[in-house]
Amino acid sequence: MLITVTRTGGFAGGERTASLETTCRADGPALERLAELASDDDGAAGRTPVPDGFRYLVRLDDKLVRLQDPYLTEDQRQLIDTVLTAAA
Repeated sequence: MLITVTRTGGFAGGERTASLETTCRADGPALERLAELASDDDGAAGRTPVPDGFRYLVRLDDKLVRLQDPYLTEDQRQLIDTVLTAAA
């Protein structure tokens, strides 16, 4: 599974994109399960954006999920942090 995270917003208003391919990783199955759990709740739906909060576009192969702080679940936060950290 290819997981791509694009983070926008924040105090500086910058953008960061990172991708991670799970098939070549030892923790790939765990990341795929985390991605399934994270995509169950669309954290941006009907929510008012927070000033200087981060917004995320998370692409899970062909599925696109829109998320935003501070409305992330723990699964969503863990997935986003893993992808952004692995690509650094």
